[in-house]
Amino acid sequence: MATHFDLTDMQLLVNIVDASSLTRGAERSHLSLPAASNRVKNLEATLNTPLLYRSNQGVTPTPSGEAFVRHARIVLRQLEHLRGDIREYARGVKGQVRVYANTTAMSEFMPAVLSRYLADHPDVNVELRERPSHSAVKAVAEGSVDIGVVAGIMQAENVRFLPYHTDRLVLVVHPGHPLAGEAGVAFADTLGENYVGLPEWSAIHTFLLQAAGMMGFPLRFRVEVGNFDGVCRMIEAGVGIGVVPERVARRYASALALCMVPLLDKWAERKLQICVREPDRLPAFARDLVELMVSDAHDGLERDAPPADPAS
Repeated sequence: MATHFDLTDMQLLVNIVDASSLTRGAERSHLSLPAASNRVKNLEATLNTPLLYRSNQGVTPTPSGEAFVRHARIVLRQLEHLRGDIREYARGVKGQVRVYANTTAMSEFMPAVLSRYLADHPDVNVELRERPSHSAVKAVAEGSVDIGVVAGIMQAENVRFLPYHTDRLVLVVHPGHPLAGEAGVAFADTLGENYVGLPEWSAIHTFLLQAAGMMGFPLRFRVEVGNFDGVCRMIEAGVGIGVVPERVARRYASALALCMVPLLDKWAERKLQICVREPDRLPAFARDLVELMVSDAHDGLERDAPPADPAS
């Protein structure tokens, strides 16, 4: 037997679950309470399973309801993307690529790649957002993002991972700091220090908090600033210490009074990966971006490779 329900049903159940209330869910859906209640009952009858637990304290989803809401969110999010894309087509834009990337990729690799890509694709827009690696993989797996750039070895069903660049994190300190002369330091040995970092929404902020948490220590951010330039200038001023990508540290160390100290932790050297759901099903203009990123990574490996031994 065919199953019949519509977008209004999906949005209604999402609103009810978010509000933990049939009444407030109906209000958010601009429906009367009787109409909303009738829709839920018809939906449960159609699916032949209860979707909500009802009690004096409100409503909560059953396991079937949780599954319905999870899929409904994906459909509704895709619909919003569809509406946005259609608006872009109406303005003359022929396509849009959505990318989630970690902090290092955002600041160090994507600008040059996107400069080349957008010059060759004047009718395509790119929506680039900074997200932690696990969020990027989840978004790609759900189909809400076309491309992700993540750090570390990750796995997800129906997601393909392609090698990208290598990202090494280093400690940056003021030249007068006691750690400035060290050949290397463990991250755990720095956790009593005042840190300068990026805002809490940044991917590297989340990563460092997780690393400290796994060691059972808090990470004390004395100052949070908006970009790596601010981080490095605060460190030069003696406000605290910080962890940044090695490429960033080298760039600023040439202009500011800073010292780099290698981190001895294995996670300090991270392999970045490109992740996509189904490459063959991406629009041609999105595949072009993936191919350009892979080519950029290959060129980067050749640039960073040691020179050949003339005696060999």
